[in-house]
Amino acid sequence: MIITTTDSVEGRSVSSYCGIVSGEAVMGTNIFRDMFAGIRDIVGGRSGSYEKELKNAKTLSIEAMMAEAEEMGADAIVGVDLDYEALGGNDKSMLMVTANGTAVKLV
Repeated sequence: MIITTTDSVEGRSVSSYCGIVSGEAVMGTNIFRDMFAGIRDIVGGRSGSYEKELKNAKTLSIEAMMAEAEEMGADAIVGVDLDYEALGGNDKSMLMVTANGTAVKLV
């Protein structure tokens, strides 16, 4: 399955549009990850644990979007957009990644 953020696939033509597809992944954080991220806020640097969790959520949301497109018989997903959000009230203890795009059949 070809997945692209562009509205077309180079060298291929869209023969039909199957519809909008999406995939979501909501990941919980934990007290230890939050504690170490808080230390990173103070001393600076990257939070590897949060980066790993975001990357995992991105992968899961794209896989869910692909599964929906495959059910429609699509060859590709164009115009893909990824959105990131922190959920969970004041403590923002959940991370959500949403992938959206248009499932298409290619010639």
